[in-house]
Amino acid sequence: MPVPDYQTLMRPVLQAFADGALNVGQTLPGLQAQFGISDEEAQELMPNGRKTFLADRAHWARTYLSKAGCLTSPKRNVHEITSFGRELLQRHPDRIDNAVLAQVADFKDWKDASAQTPEPKAPAVSTPETSEQTPEDAIASLHKQISDVLAQDLLEMVLTVTPARFEKLIVDLLIAMGYGGGDPAMGQSIGKSGDGGIDGVINEDALGLDAVYIQAKRYALDNKVGRPALQAFVGSLTGEGASKGVFVTTSDFSKEAHAYVDRIQQRIVLINGDRLARLMIQHEVGVRARKVYTIRSVDEDYFGDF
Repeated sequence: MPVPDYQTLMRPVLQAFADGALNVGQTLPGLQAQFGISDEEAQELMPNGRKTFLADRAHWARTYLSKAGCLTSPKRNVHEITSFGRELLQRHPDRIDNAVLAQVADFKDWKDASAQTPEPKAPAVSTPETSEQTPEDAIASLHKQISDVLAQDLLEMVLTVTPARFEKLIVDLLIAMGYGGGDPAMGQSIGKSGDGGIDGVINEDALGLDAVYIQAKRYALDNKVGRPALQAFVGSLTGEGASKGVFVTTSDFSKEAHAYVDRIQQRIVLINGDRLARLMIQHEVGVRARKVYTIRSVDEDYFGDF
């Protein structure tokens, strides 16, 4: 039979993790057998040519279950069922879908934060008669939802790289954003040890008379950067005779850190984990475009009077 939609896969995917699966890939053989999916159907690729429909829909099922607190991820590409996930399996022996997850506070908060974007499903055309959104609005909403998930996945990936690789990543990003004229030769990662050390520098001119100094902190998501770290960074800038700096972290900054930066003479830009991931997506650092859809409209000028 054809590959079921991702909501139909939610309970089977959760059950697979309860039975010992560690990642989405390990759930796929069981899903194929349970739903009688032929080998040909299981191997059918999406338009991007890189992922099967079965893997993609199982991945979305896992993502939604995670947002509802049914699964946790102790490390990259490893997922474990939670006590709440086991409880949900017992309470809903037949089906778990968005209607069930909508009763969970964590899931509802995530959906609200995503501006209540529509769920991914088989291609369909929404019309004003059946939806409050126009087709173009629906496309924009879906694009935002995909970007939100991509940003989270990207940040998880960033947390796995080495400190030296993370510092180079930040230099690459700022170069891609146009600092140093967009010339990779104008930036370098330094990686000095010790709190407050300069991790990278980008020369804004060929002679290095104007430079942007970088501090990169690869912190766990719940470990915010506080004022002391910013004070140490400013001290390093003073030692270099510099007035501009960018402080990047994979986590976030405390209120005290923001207040301190607002009061000092040096120009310091703070980039937290979410903004970092979205800047990487925007400037295609660590990501790449897989598929481009072009939306065309009537050119009214062409049909105007000669």
